[in-house]
Amino acid sequence: MSSLPRRVKSEAKALTSEDDELPSFLNSSSESEEEEEEWEPKSKITKKPHLPKKNEGKSKKNAAARSAVAGKKGKKVTVKEEMDVSLPIAAAESNRMQLLKPKEEDAGTKQKTLNQKPGVTKKMEPNSFQGKNMSLESDEKPSTSIPVVGNPVKHEKSEQDFAFDEPPFKKIKSTACPEGKPVKSLGGNKIKEEYEMNWDIVQTLSEITNVEPWVCANLIRLFKEENTIPFIARYRKELINNLEADALREVQQTLEELRTVAKKTHTVMQKLKKEGKLSGCLLTALLNCRTLEELDHVTAPYKTGSKGTKAQRAKQLGLEPAALSLLQNPMELNLFSYIRPNIKGLSTIQEVEAGVQHILADIFAKDKDTLDFIRKLCQQRYICIQSALAKVSSKNGSEKDIDKFQLYHEFSCNIRNIQHHQILAINRGENLKILTVKVNIPDGVKNEFCWWCVNERWRPKQFLKPELMRILRNSVEDAYKRLIYPLLCREFRSKLTSDAEKESVMMFGRNLRQLLLTSPVRGRTLMGVDPGYKHGCKLAIISPTSQILHTDVVYLHSGQGFREAEKIKRLLLQYNCSTVVIGNGTACRETEAYFADLIMKKYFAPLDVVYCIVSEAGASIYSVSPEASKEMPDLDPNLRSAVSIARRVQDPLAELVKIEPKHIGVGMYQHDVSQTLLKATLDSVVEECVSFVGVDINICSEILLRHIAGLNANRAKNIIEWREKNGPFINREQLKEVKGLGPKSFQQCAGFIRFNQEYIKTFCSSKKTEFGSHALLPKAGAQGKKKSKPTPCASRQPNPLDQTCIHPESYSIALRFLSFIGGNVNDIGKPDMQQKVTAVIQKEGLEGTATRLNTTVHTLQLIIDGLTQPEGFDIRTDFDKPDFKRSIVCLEDLSVGAVLTGKVENATPFGVFVDIGVGKAGLIPVRNITEAKLSKVKKRRSLGLGPGERVEVKVLNVDIARLRITLDLIRVL
Repeated sequence: MSSLPRRVKSEAKALTSEDDELPSFLNSSSESEEEEEEWEPKSKITKKPHLPKKNEGKSKKNAAARSAVAGKKGKKVTVKEEMDVSLPIAAAESNRMQLLKPKEEDAGTKQKTLNQKPGVTKKMEPNSFQGKNMSLESDEKPSTSIPVVGNPVKHEKSEQDFAFDEPPFKKIKSTACPEGKPVKSLGGNKIKEEYEMNWDIVQTLSEITNVEPWVCANLIRLFKEENTIPFIARYRKELINNLEADALREVQQTLEELRTVAKKTHTVMQKLKKEGKLSGCLLTALLNCRTLEELDHVTAPYKTGSKGTKAQRAKQLGLEPAALSLLQNPMELNLFSYIRPNIKGLSTIQEVEAGVQHILADIFAKDKDTLDFIRKLCQQRYICIQSALAKVSSKNGSEKDIDKFQLYHEFSCNIRNIQHHQILAINRGENLKILTVKVNIPDGVKNEFCWWCVNERWRPKQFLKPELMRILRNSVEDAYKRLIYPLLCREFRSKLTSDAEKESVMMFGRNLRQLLLTSPVRGRTLMGVDPGYKHGCKLAIISPTSQILHTDVVYLHSGQGFREAEKIKRLLLQYNCSTVVIGNGTACRETEAYFADLIMKKYFAPLDVVYCIVSEAGASIYSVSPEASKEMPDLDPNLRSAVSIARRVQDPLAELVKIEPKHIGVGMYQHDVSQTLLKATLDSVVEECVSFVGVDINICSEILLRHIAGLNANRAKNIIEWREKNGPFINREQLKEVKGLGPKSFQQCAGFIRFNQEYIKTFCSSKKTEFGSHALLPKAGAQGKKKSKPTPCASRQPNPLDQTCIHPESYSIALRFLSFIGGNVNDIGKPDMQQKVTAVIQKEGLEGTATRLNTTVHTLQLIIDGLTQPEGFDIRTDFDKPDFKRSIVCLEDLSVGAVLTGKVENATPFGVFVDIGVGKAGLIPVRNITEAKLSKVKKRRSLGLGPGERVEVKVLNVDIARLRITLDLIRVL
């Protein structure tokens, strides 16, 4: 950083002062003056000051003797190789396989190219973002000194993508495609980031996440190109070694953390250099930091407090020479000469000694070697975290709140063994002032540390008089007790809390995914019941297509139960409804008992009525939201919640995306963790689920569209407006006509959008003449604004491939495959197609067929899936459905040893909560969940069970007083 020119430094300063905030799991609790940043994946920073970077690259490198010549050569060679390299993959695949080009180019030029990097960087910058296909190369060779990190890097690509798009894009499209399968031994693994550190980002990312380096290199490029996780997971499998979305999210999160560390490190370096404190040794230590905790450890001795410390006040009184003299030249030190009777702090010898002691303690506590020694000492000793009931809470707190933390009233655990949920529970108890928490460092650590300081690290250079030796010893003890011990406690708790928060967010994401992918119950008329006492139970009957048929209120729990039963029976018979969905809120158990009793008596005959209990978390919040008012304007908010409860069974995904994920209630301590990180992770999970399930563009709601990969609220709104103005979409190409939906957005969302072919054919045949003349009008107006839009008649034909999961970039391969097997696009999803595909694959093999079609096995498998899956295929059919019942069991009826079936409600690190139909969920402790008991059919990344899964359990213990049931897992059903 010392070689930065002035102009670059000023830009560095501007860029590093962005008003962001770090996620709490990255926060170190040691004091820091720098603002820390919050991780927000996919945030698009739309600032313009990145274009001049080309020139900055030049100014930075002009000191290098070889830059001018090597730069010119580097540019030509690199671009030429880019054009000539090719893979035997269909032209439609070129966009995807471009990601491998930087790798192969580097593999070809080997170390020569790497050695030329400074020169190449300088000249490559103008071209590095010119086309979508080339944009990833720039990630490998960007300028290394300009402090831009994380999202600004993404922004640079997207902005220049459209500015310099055309010529290179066309050239690349005309070349043959890159050669062969993904190369694992990447020459391009050495990706250069905007902030240079002593560690390689690809290697470090690989070590932390246990993902192969070549995959990490590809992912860094893919994320830089603003590809979404659902798109990468489905359509770039060959580049990521078939990783799942959860693993991709973890890599993305870790990448953001590493970039944040690099950014903050360079900010600190600039600050220390300005203050004249940046030595060569410190510079190396800073560039070696991989985490914010390490960075904080290195920088702690050099931080200046905002308010005057005891040491600073003593220095202002002129006692610093005395303190330094005590260490350097104690024979000549006379403390009595510093006494000034009229000045506070110098009036007596005791005050002078105290001032000297404070200065020495400050020196010791900010010394790097001293801090390294005490930290190393702590690693070898038993350090425990302890919690106890606070004295104040025992007087003031409510008994109910205090009982919640009963486990932690006298709690002690080694910090190496403590569980994540225990840390979060202790933190919550401390925030509520119910618990007091402390980190206990043994006295042996203090004694050994004090001996080492006095006899080794801070041993005076000359003989010390006894009174001066006493001051030295007191200074060391004061430094430990007042400064070093609190610092260590903060560090330990910060690390424990950040790890616990991270695990909590990941657990919430896993639970949410499982809940959103609950199998829908199609083709049934449903009655939703929102239970209540005084204000009655709200009823809503919805049709198989989610239309509201009837709403009502019945008072089941106020002595009118029999009369209301007649009304319910009449409604069920009138609408031929045999499924009742009861919300699990207030009065749920009583309402369930009421319906179970009527069903047992066959009151609703001839209908065979069943019921299920569904979580109503978030239904009340949604019922008063603007979205609900827009969707059901004439309905009372109380009745809207009953509609929401019924729709949660009919199509859980479409209904639950309307509710903010954190209100769905499948997390652990979600209110105690970083809300920005939680929101970013949960939004990513929702996007993944909605995208993988897919949406029918002509009937889905605006809310659902927002969550498709590549779309946002504005684009979803524009799609709906286009649909209302022009009629239904006929094919995917028409999406390009929507305002604000550019090439990148289209690439990300196209594969996840479906078209019902029967509906489109009917529409086209009935409106053929009218449609042809009408279609030209809107386009004529749009042409002026959007020059690149297709001609009006070009995109009016239905394409049967649009109903599949095949991406438009692979349509040409899909058509070649169809002609190869002798199939027809109109047979997609039919048994004939299945037979033809099976026959060819058995004869040629998957790899052989992929080679003949010049594509990859992953792409071919996706095409086969798309062609053979029946019409209306839904990935959620593999997941669990709601548990329908006819009778009820009470908590009092449970006996130890009873075997029951239930449904997982929530999963936490300490166990899994299961609804066994008694009104209170039972807990399977994590020790009872072993690999042998889990289903072999479902592929699992961990031993965890997720919400919605059906399990068989045995009752181990029933505590009626505390309403606690302990269960043992027998098997997963």
